[in-house]
Amino acid sequence: MKSKTPAVVLLSGGIDSTVLLHNLVKNLGFGPVHTLSFQYGQRHGRELECAEWQAKAVKASSHKVIELDFLGDLLKGHSALVSGGKKVPAFSELSEEDKAQPPTYVPNRNMILLSLAAACAEGLRIPDVYYGAQATDSYGYWDCTPAFLERLNHVFGLNRDEPIQIHAPFVRMPKSEMVRLGHELGVDFAHTWTCYRGGEKACGECPSCVERLKAFQDAGAEDPLPYQRKA
Repeated sequence: MKSKTPAVVLLSGGIDSTVLLHNLVKNLGFGPVHTLSFQYGQRHGRELECAEWQAKAVKASSHKVIELDFLGDLLKGHSALVSGGKKVPAFSELSEEDKAQPPTYVPNRNMILLSLAAACAEGLRIPDVYYGAQATDSYGYWDCTPAFLERLNHVFGLNRDEPIQIHAPFVRMPKSEMVRLGHELGVDFAHTWTCYRGGEKACGECPSCVERLKAFQDAGAEDPLPYQRKA
């Protein structure tokens, strides 16, 4: 019988964090699992709705949405992902220079969110925090890389009473492998959201949509989300 291990999980409602959550609960037998989502001024709330649905699907012990709207106000001049920010570009519009740090990058977001998750975990006396960084994102997001993970853990390891460990078990895994794993775990991908623009249908052309569609194609699977168009 698998032993129960508690964890705090960052849950955005996208593919990566959703597959991570299902893997921890179904494959590894983790519990109790506490999920955290963040309202940081992003353009829409579609992912947050999916996060709540997925937390209920695995019977998470708790699910909290932490309000950080001030972050959107602070960063709207610097990120296309927050409300009032610059236009979300199509993937085809990105130059090679853009791809190194895309306009959809939110300055220091993961460090901020993981710091809050670590504080929550410390308060719960849970030593392990999980987030869904994966290899496909590492091309343009420095806070989804093994180097970021290693150095952040050095900092959290300085805690003298309750050192927190940040885990990103998929950090070297391409998104297509996460889609395959999700299907094995019975993840309902119709209740995940990826599109940066957040319309009634996914746009199909923003960087996140293009990556999602390619991941499903490479995995030999059908994406259940409806799209306005497919780039």
